[in-house]
Amino acid sequence: MGGIDRTEQRGPGRGRAYLGSFTSNGGRGVLAADVDPATGALTVTGGTDAVADPSYLALAGGVLYAVSETDRGAVAALDPDGPAPRPLGAPVPVDGSGPTHLAVAAGHLLTANYTSGSVSVLPLAADGTPGPATAVLHHEGGGPVADRQSSPHAHQVLPAPGGRWTVSVDLGTDSVRVCALDPATGALRLHQETVLRPGYGPRHLAFHPAGGHAYVVGELEPAVTVCRWDAECGELTPLAEIPLVATGAAGPAYPSAVVVAPDGRFLWVAVRGTDTIAVLVLSPAGDEAIRSTAVSCGGAWPRDLALDPSGRRLYAANERSGDVTWFDVDPQTGTPVRAGSVEVPAVTCVVLD
Repeated sequence: MGGIDRTEQRGPGRGRAYLGSFTSNGGRGVLAADVDPATGALTVTGGTDAVADPSYLALAGGVLYAVSETDRGAVAALDPDGPAPRPLGAPVPVDGSGPTHLAVAAGHLLTANYTSGSVSVLPLAADGTPGPATAVLHHEGGGPVADRQSSPHAHQVLPAPGGRWTVSVDLGTDSVRVCALDPATGALRLHQETVLRPGYGPRHLAFHPAGGHAYVVGELEPAVTVCRWDAECGELTPLAEIPLVATGAAGPAYPSAVVVAPDGRFLWVAVRGTDTIAVLVLSPAGDEAIRSTAVSCGGAWPRDLALDPSGRRLYAANERSGDVTWFDVDPQTGTPVRAGSVEVPAVTCVVLD
């Protein structure tokens, strides 16, 4: 934005990455990094702590967005150009508590508010900055895990393939909600709710590139559920559940992020506790998945995963070890092979441009 040529800012042929980190735990807020096209290596160039606890970032329309995962939840817009992201005004309240995820859809910014169990909608101005929330859709319900599911906990929100619907994943209610967003008014209407196994604790989902299937990761149960997605009807239908850790594996396992290969052949899931990345092989149609292996995440407590557009490199944000580790992906098996890392204290997420 602003007419700046990003290739001059980053150097010829270099990509950019944006990293979130918890300021309340020693992180630097929102950071920018150069990406070496030959090796995938990240070099942090600068950051801003203007956003408190930015647990998730999104890049859309030349603007970088960050949620502030605080009791008085907020969202901020930043200019991604230059050595460090630059805030485009003060953070805007989302009328929800503890936002953990955000996405852009139909000219609006949507946030998933974990603590308050809601999804907020904020209109975007022509320059990409968000205005006051036009709607807040409160989830209802709970689950059997008393200390985690006593109330709704919206953990992710994103537009669904086909452009008609948005989906929100709720850990507290063991469900995924399909909603219709009115682009003219910013109103959000519940259309359909898909209920998963009690105690599953769904955290995130990712869609197959062909658009006909989705993969829902459980945080409270280390598994991924393959679902059929009907873009016309706005209906998500569970098909099968695949474990993410081997039977009898020691220690707790709390899956977090999920990404799908651009060609739809593989799926990767970060698993905290075991500190691994599970590799699943998908069928050509995307309706079946088989866990093939798991590798070390290169650190501790992998909170997020990001895949470069080519599908050749995978990045893990390891929150507790304070690093981002990158991997070369074997094109035949999908197995990530560690290639390097960079120190990023209390890192929360990775977004690639």
